[in-house]
Amino acid sequence: MYPDNYRYTKEHEWVLADGETGTIGITDHAQSELGDIVFVDLPKVGATIEQGKTFGSVESVKAVSDLYAPVTGEVIAVNSDLNAKPEALNSDPHGAAWLIKIRIADAGELDGLLSAADYQAYLG
Repeated sequence: MYPDNYRYTKEHEWVLADGETGTIGITDHAQSELGDIVFVDLPKVGATIEQGKTFGSVESVKAVSDLYAPVTGEVIAVNSDLNAKPEALNSDPHGAAWLIKIRIADAGELDGLLSAADYQAYLG
């Protein structure tokens, strides 16, 4: 259910590192807890995000949830498809509904994140 090549946070974000690039999204658990997602607020290209700090939010019919950066870096791409179809997060949170791509500042930060097995154990 949770891709083995991703790293996860206890705040329910994931990051897929590919060299210096990190793709960030929310987990399937996060989207199911939120319910029907109606709006996504993401940073602009060029913004810097810092590990553990908020970088945007996801709004559902139930609540607004902050997004927390799994790693530090500069935003190099934003998934603009989510502006028109934020509900894609409910159907494909680990795939096409990624949130942002960043240039990872410190790859060592990845070591502090949860593996897929650790994340599933954390969920219980």
